[in-house]
Order: sequence, then structure tokens, then C-alpha cells
Amino acid sequence: MTSGRTRPSTPLDLMSLVRATGRGMVGKSRLGVEHSKALELCQSPTSVAEIAALLHRPVTVTKVVLSDLIELGAVIAKFAPRESYSNDPAILEAVIDGLRRFV
Repeated sequence: MTSGRTRPSTPLDLMSLVRATGRGMVGKSRLGVEHSKALELCQSPTSVAEIAALLHRPVTVTKVVLSDLIELGAVIAKFAPRESYSNDPAILEAVIDGLRRFV
């Protein structure tokens, strides 16, 4: 699935939103089932954390898989500005509630 890689080639965090570009997967011969599943989950903007939960894979593995898709141009990522990460209890509660739905 990751070919032994433990670090993604694209710096992604849990809040990064990824979305399919509609270009498909050129060079998909090296890709596995997880890549196809992840691409399906990216049809609308979805967070890295949510994709990891839906794939039932560790976040690190998910980041490597998504990085592969980004390199192929099948997926793009949008990174939240650092200032958007706050200690706002409402935001933290929303994140926790979202993660609990996938457990």
C-alpha cells in the first residue's frame, strides 16, 4: 500500500481538505485498492482525518496514499491557514464529534 514509505511526499495535516480533480489516475499501475478507495472519497472536499477514518487506516498511511494521488494530479489539497487553528471550544467540539461518528 505504501511500499514501505512512512512519510508523505506532500505535507498534509488532519485538517487539510483534499478533492478529486477529475483527471483520473494516470500511471495507476503502481496504485493499490486504497488509492482507488481514497480517490472515491475525495469526490467532494474531505479532510485527511475523515478519509483515514473511512478507510480504517492510520493517518500516516492515509497521508502517503493521498500524496501519491496528489503527485499523479488526481487529487488536490487545500491547506487551512495556521491562524484558523484555534483553541475555540466550538471548533474543537465539532472536530471531536466528527471523529466520533467514524469510530
